[in-house]
Amino acid sequence: MGTDETFPVADAAAELNPGNNTRVQVDPVSSEVAAAKEIQEQAEAEDKKKERRKKEALQKLKSGIIISAVVVAVAGAAFAIAKKLREK
Repeated sequence: MGTDETFPVADAAAELNPGNNTRVQVDPVSSEVAAAKEIQEQAEAEDKKKERRKKEALQKLKSGIIISAVVVAVAGAAFAIAKKLREK
């Protein structure tokens, strides 16, 4: 074995008195994983919000078209009835 990999020496004072340890030790790999996961969740939430807005806009458009069609049908029926009454 050409490389000597030993376990790193621990700081006994910092380990026994964690309140005095002001240096925060962060695992860079897990920090990156957590950040990537958070970014992914935000992107998914944004996509869902956009999709919901799109569906709401489409639903409003459909409702408007249906209401317009009903109004035109009622107006047409009213004109047809008025025309029949005039013919008599």
